[in-house]
Amino acid sequence: MHTVNFPVYDADHHLYEPEEAFTRHLPEKFQREFYFVDLNGRRKLVIGGVLSEFIPNPTFAVVAAPGAWETWFRAENHEGKSKREIQGKAIRPPETWRSGDGRIALLDQQGLHAALVYPTLASVIEERIGPKGDVTAALFHSLNQWTVDEWGFARDNRLFSVPFISLTDVDLAVKELEFVLANGARCVNIRPAPVPDIRGSRSFGYPEYDPFWARVAEAGIFVTLHGSDSGYDRITKWWAGGGEYLPFERDTFGLVIDIVGRPITDAITALICHGVFDRHPTLKVASVENGATWVAPLLHRLERAYGQMPQAFKMHPRDQFQKNVFVAPFYEDDVNVLKQNIPVERILFGSDYPHPEGVAEPMQYLEEFGQYRPDELEKVFSTNLKGLLEGKAI
Repeated sequence: MHTVNFPVYDADHHLYEPEEAFTRHLPEKFQREFYFVDLNGRRKLVIGGVLSEFIPNPTFAVVAAPGAWETWFRAENHEGKSKREIQGKAIRPPETWRSGDGRIALLDQQGLHAALVYPTLASVIEERIGPKGDVTAALFHSLNQWTVDEWGFARDNRLFSVPFISLTDVDLAVKELEFVLANGARCVNIRPAPVPDIRGSRSFGYPEYDPFWARVAEAGIFVTLHGSDSGYDRITKWWAGGGEYLPFERDTFGLVIDIVGRPITDAITALICHGVFDRHPTLKVASVENGATWVAPLLHRLERAYGQMPQAFKMHPRDQFQKNVFVAPFYEDDVNVLKQNIPVERILFGSDYPHPEGVAEPMQYLEEFGQYRPDELEKVFSTNLKGLLEGKAI
């Protein structure tokens, strides 16, 4: 049931990075901005001078098993259990998750040819460091340099580690882009959120960030907008007061207002409405680990905006979305509805392995695509991402 006759490309694998991923190459002057402490017998992260509980176990000594939260995300939690109760006993990450060679061996076991691999802890940084662009750039450079040391950005042309870049200081962003390009990166990740700025925040769609977007387009690589802490807990704080967003705690309000779908909706809207794709028409962007339920409502609103202000767009924004944007749906999404809204050539397979939000084995995703023709399956599970990685996506 879970085998195919083409090489499978997975757009969403993860590593559980060790402490040294951020500290090995971090200059001494920034070391008070990001460090680990022991508190009540547990290892915790202090970032920007504040103890963070965003990821309760930031060393990933033990984690939830892959697929442990499937019942939750399929909305089949009929017993009303918490995520902790659903996941059962935590496990220690095996060595195959911790090294490049181990992960390639794991791909072979899983029937996968290649995968994009994202860090996990990196998602905490930008929201907590804020407008201190030199600090964020140093932390991401340390992570990216560690990745070069330990994994590489295109290991055996199968394991494509994704470097992270912050746009807070656009000059440092371009400098980091040149570094990762020189070391073989095939894509880079930008947080789907406004850029932290001393003026408050800025849309990364504004022309001031064009030096970065232009160099990406010139290099022929693509940008991923991977789900992250985009700071949208501000919405819940408007209604419920302060405190750090804790994704593992019960919060029906935060669940319903869609803290996942809103950031990516706004990020894609900024790219389109602020003219990035007009100025850089060959640029390709992939939404990863943001699901797909936001796609149809956004396309509807873009359609209305064009009907109201056609002169404000150089091309129809729906067409621009379908030309420049790729989407990796969640397994709980209706992928048949997604195909009605964007071309199958713009749909990616991303398993989120080995995170508990995904499924236990990546190829279980095939079960969700039962109404896709064989040629459509090959595009979603293979050639779409392969084309992006080779710079051949049209």
